[in-house]
Amino acid sequence: MHSKVIMGLAVETEILAPEDKKEEAQLILKAFPVRKTTWNLKEMKIMIPIDSAAVEIFAAANNTIALTGAGISVASGIPHFRGCGGIWENYDPEEYGTIQAFQRNPAKVWSALKIFCDIIDKARPNPAHFALASLERLGYLRTIITQNIDGLHQEAGSSNVIEFHGNNRWLVCQKCGGRYPIKEVAIDLLPPLCACGGVLKPDVVLFGEMIPHDALYRSYLEANNCSVVIVIGTSAAVEPAASIPRIASKTGAKIIEINPEEEMSSDIHLSGCAEEILPILLEKINRLSLQDTLQPRQPSLLQSP
Repeated sequence: MHSKVIMGLAVETEILAPEDKKEEAQLILKAFPVRKTTWNLKEMKIMIPIDSAAVEIFAAANNTIALTGAGISVASGIPHFRGCGGIWENYDPEEYGTIQAFQRNPAKVWSALKIFCDIIDKARPNPAHFALASLERLGYLRTIITQNIDGLHQEAGSSNVIEFHGNNRWLVCQKCGGRYPIKEVAIDLLPPLCACGGVLKPDVVLFGEMIPHDALYRSYLEANNCSVVIVIGTSAAVEPAASIPRIASKTGAKIIEINPEEEMSSDIHLSGCAEEILPILLEKINRLSLQDTLQPRQPSLLQSP
């Protein structure tokens, strides 16, 4: 059963960002012509449906985790990988997206990877990323588990991020295992090479590669020990992401979904885009915590061994 959705009042709020990111955050907010929303530097005026039950559940929980997918980064200029208009629409994944193809002809695969790298390099965190980082700093969000490779959660200030598919902002040598920031490597000549002569590959999981064991272990540990999972910008239909809400539900956790359309079975579905809904959810949680007797939050003590 889904809780009744009520219309939220127009409100003013502020996106919390790290001190060295505040100017950039304000410029980003100002630049986003999001539907139903007007961004003005530090304040936002929004008329959008928000479920009051979602606010109360989120505010009262001690151990909330977020599961994010490509949808959260679309407003940052990164298209979906699959579907109409997706990155793979112009490239056959069998020829450009598998580890086998990379090993056969790294220069050919890099011709496509470089385009992806350029898109991600130009992307900046949007209000959804900043809102999640604020929720973490305020103690309302414990961990982000992401299927994205763009590193925008960390750039926005989130510190506890589990990446299923790696991070495109790093390159790893296929010969010696050396790992380098992509900004420090010239990728004009393809494929880029390590000092040892080995081929460099984005530190991401290509088709045919295994999800890192540490990421799987930590994410399952988080799912087993959370009370709320907020699913954002993903249908969570593909493993291992599909396991996160399923594991959490078995332990009694509530599932809150933020997507334009209902994509999965959840306790509450908030219809809309993450860059619209998360900032207002943050503001309402803050308002509720001030009005009620909620205690200040402490960072979770749950640590992976």
